[in-house]
Amino acid sequence: MALLYFIYKNRSVPYSVVQRKALFKAENRRDSEMLKEDNRKVMLEKTIKEHQYQASSLLEILHKTQELYGYINKDLLSFVAESLKLPPSHVYGVAAFYNYFRLKQPGEHVVTTCLGTACYVKGAEEIISAVEKEFKVQRGNTTADGRLSVFITRCIGACAMAPSIVVDDEVIGKATKEIIIERIKLLLEGKKP
Repeated sequence: MALLYFIYKNRSVPYSVVQRKALFKAENRRDSEMLKEDNRKVMLEKTIKEHQYQASSLLEILHKTQELYGYINKDLLSFVAESLKLPPSHVYGVAAFYNYFRLKQPGEHVVTTCLGTACYVKGAEEIISAVEKEFKVQRGNTTADGRLSVFITRCIGACAMAPSIVVDDEVIGKATKEIIIERIKLLLEGKKP
């Protein structure tokens, strides 16, 4: 139900239940056609089959989905829900609850700041604020050119190295705003840090 709400909440014309069902089916046909053309879907289907279509495997399947696609959009959520015979609202609820899952396509480079207690106390908030200011992007968003996304997470399990920032899957411990900004600039210029 939440997926239906998600799909239609921004529509300016109110739809009847019959119209919503017809639009939902048409959108699902279009999405499934798009997914059929993608080899990643075959790998995702294999993972779902390996888990024997069990609803209890939802988290593992969502992890694999994100690993394959880099994010989990509404089309993928719908596909997983249908495959596991779960309500779309349940699948969306699980994906939205866990900070790890991205529900929209991230930028070319991704910066994730840990705001767990140790990192927060050691200055992670100041680092993320400096990144937001320097690159004109707010946390949870991507720059207009699609080159940089900035996310936060609650803990990455590297408390001894606080503050910890993850830049393109590389954990940078004992980070400073200068180090992180310089690293991002190098990446955006196409240079290896």
